[in-house]
Amino acid sequence: MSSAAAMPTAIALAVVKTLVLLVGGVITFFAYKAYRRTRQPALGYLSLGFGLVTLGLVLAGMLYEILGVPLMTGILLESLLVLAGFLVIARSLYVT
Repeated sequence: MSSAAAMPTAIALAVVKTLVLLVGGVITFFAYKAYRRTRQPALGYLSLGFGLVTLGLVLAGMLYEILGVPLMTGILLESLLVLAGFLVIARSLYVT
């Protein structure tokens, strides 16, 4: 695939990742706001989990484009953060 043909895909990916960051940030903000209002530990874990997932979902491309980290390394770090976020979210469901 030529670089000219890859350009629309790269732009679409950047737009989608930006939207993921915005929506994930809003969800994280509302979960944290609910935690601050209620002081329920489960909501604190939930906001942390959503924050980790959101960060993980945008990290690989940022590391690759900005810092020159190999793409596979960025994807590994992304996946680890998403996994950690999901584990924290799962933990939030069991906090009493």
